[in-house]
Amino acid sequence: MARVLTLTLNPALDLSIGLERLEPGTVNRTHETHLTAAGKGVNVARVLVALGHDVTLSGFLGADNDGPFLRAFEAMGVEDAFLRVPGETRINAKLAEADGRVTDINGPGLAIDETAWQRLLDGLDTRLGDPRRRPDAVVIAGSLPPGVTPDDLANLVTRLRGAGLPVWVDTSGAALGAAIDARPTAVKPNEHELAAWVGARLDTAASRLQATLHLYAAGIEEAVLSAGPDGVVWVSRRGAWQAVPPRLTVVSTVGAGDTLLAALLHGVLSGHTPEQTLRLATALSAESVRHVGVGDAHAVDFPQLQQQTRVRRLNDVDASAGGALA
Repeated sequence: MARVLTLTLNPALDLSIGLERLEPGTVNRTHETHLTAAGKGVNVARVLVALGHDVTLSGFLGADNDGPFLRAFEAMGVEDAFLRVPGETRINAKLAEADGRVTDINGPGLAIDETAWQRLLDGLDTRLGDPRRRPDAVVIAGSLPPGVTPDDLANLVTRLRGAGLPVWVDTSGAALGAAIDARPTAVKPNEHELAAWVGARLDTAASRLQATLHLYAAGIEEAVLSAGPDGVVWVSRRGAWQAVPPRLTVVSTVGAGDTLLAALLHGVLSGHTPEQTLRLATALSAESVRHVGVGDAHAVDFPQLQQQTRVRRLNDVDASAGGALA
């Protein structure tokens, strides 16, 4: 299998809280609580490892509370290449109610100074120059910590692409726009994030397809839109594809997008057909919403979930025509 490096610049300890209903201003009783080493790149790594890949994790961790990450990395069997910086990694609270509503309370993260940022870049240069450690692909996922700007992210993408590496990006807001301008190999926004980038509502299948085509026409080789129960649109040189997941009871959507990205990357790196790749990724993402955490490809009913996932090719894509369907 492939060697993959995930970069999580702003990781977190996720405090997941399950309760019947959140009543602000009162004492709320929980059904369950979990404190998990997280961050989008960490979640992506979990899926990739489960699918058989050799994964290295990097980014920035607070030196004062890295214990949960150390234990998680050991259990996952990954290489820990995170840089430690003074202070504590942020704790994000995720409040999941019985009706499926999730409220996120996220901290800003540790401030990263120029010295720490340069250490990260120098470490990447060293890794890329060593054939034994050079990855086959890089995933940059999550928000930016204080001190790291969207321009810094764009320069990082350009640096990695200039070194000949496929770069997959999952972020939002100004960071997403800057990343797209730097032309990574793949970008995976959700419908709200892509709507903000194109400046239009994406509330129909046609508008979601057109926005993904626009993303592809902007120079993104693997343009992926995740739209929850409305499915996934994937536009690449393989054509325009759509998948709709089976309807499942939603417990938590945290990790669904990370699962989708990781499984898509797995399919591309493994040389699977577009239909196989999109079916696996969409079904695995759907499986993840049934519980807290990323998707489990070893779930006893996962073959049935794949069978229930509807995948179809929409048409060929002509990039020279601005992403229009041929």
